[in-house]
Amino acid sequence: MELRHLNTFKTIVDTGGFKKAADSLGYAQSSVTNHIKELENELGYLLFDRLGKQVVLTQAGKRFLPYALEIIDLYAKSKEAVLNTVDLAGELTIGVSESLLLYWLPTFITNFTKTYPKVELTLKLIDYQHLTTQLKKGEIEAAILVESNQWQPKALSFEKISSDTLILVETADHAFRNIPETMLVTEYACSWRPIIEQYLSEEAQFGMKKIEFPSIEAIKKCVECGLGQSFLPQFAVRDALAEGTLKEVPTKAPIEPIGIYAAYHKNKWVSRKLETFISALREQKDWFHS
Repeated sequence: MELRHLNTFKTIVDTGGFKKAADSLGYAQSSVTNHIKELENELGYLLFDRLGKQVVLTQAGKRFLPYALEIIDLYAKSKEAVLNTVDLAGELTIGVSESLLLYWLPTFITNFTKTYPKVELTLKLIDYQHLTTQLKKGEIEAAILVESNQWQPKALSFEKISSDTLILVETADHAFRNIPETMLVTEYACSWRPIIEQYLSEEAQFGMKKIEFPSIEAIKKCVECGLGQSFLPQFAVRDALAEGTLKEVPTKAPIEPIGIYAAYHKNKWVSRKLETFISALREQKDWFHS
């Protein structure tokens, strides 16, 4: 049983087809087909049913998948175990929240890559609705994200790095004397959108107009231009508050805090690179309260 055959098998499952797997791996489609045939011959069972253009795992394939993933994971672990223990090296893929990528991580990443120049760091925006799947499939090794202060994911190991506060802001530009009664909000997938909805509900502001944006930075710019108000993390607006382009608006009720977390899948091996990355994050936790 060859590791490349197992990688091919995993990639077909991840991508949903032989051709997509071939494109992802840089193989000819015939090579992908041969890998699976050789694996099926060795196991004595079909791993996939071909239903027209659709490819689905057989019952044997479903039973085999967790063992294949474990072997692939164990190979990565064994490979790292024999690497030089002084220098960290190799690929590290981290999923991040957009807000942290914009306002916290640039300085952190600069320092981390200077300290560990042989680590090949890749950052991807996380998909909040499919975060567990991203981690389980190995699309990302860990996630650095903003969530509610009481976040308790069942399938993930997690650590709260720090906490922060959502504050209500509006433009500080006196040219905009009559700011519309409009709340600029993030998408529903955003972790703090429910907190905003709860606030509007409790304050009986159901009729307040809302405009939804896909980007926190876009919300900030539109608030600065007098389009409305918005709840944003303090770490995302503190520079604008200091520069005088935004001002905080007092709220009638307290707002639930938010947490900054590092998370990874419970069943996945944590590499030394990832341990070092998370440890470095811990050392920067005071940034949120500076």
